Amino acid sequence: MSTTTSRADIVRSYFELLSASDTASIVALFADDGYVESPVLGTMPAGAFYETLDDASSKNALTVHRVMSSEDDSVHAAHFTYDWTLTKGGQIEFDGVDLFEFNDDDEIVSMKIFYDTHPTREVVGNKYERPDGPS
Repeated sequence: MSTTTSRADIVRSYFELLSASDTASIVALFADDGYVESPVLGTMPAGAFYETLDDASSKNALTVHRVMSSEDDSVHAAHFTYDWTLTKGGQIEFDGVDLFEFNDDDEIVSMKIFYDTHPTREVVGNKYERPDGPS
């Protein structure tokens, strides 16, 4: 593991990049075969997931409340509030937890998203649909 940047710092950086809608830099935090598990979109390669999210979002504002780590430092969880403005209209705010798993090169190999989807589905609907068809 890097001595200059902790994995907790990488997790915090992830949320800063997401708030800035910096998709390329977010994807660069992931291993080449890194993936995201979303309660709405299912399991997707990281690049495809963040491209879809970027297309659906006009603004992302995330507040990290705490970052926790496993005893062996290979897994980190972050509790956050997401204030999300959608490209096709609508805004929703919700709390969630993202679970990050790292490899030995400090790359994210998987990120699992946990939040109550019931209230968000009324606002989000199928806002993830891309111009070339459903994702």
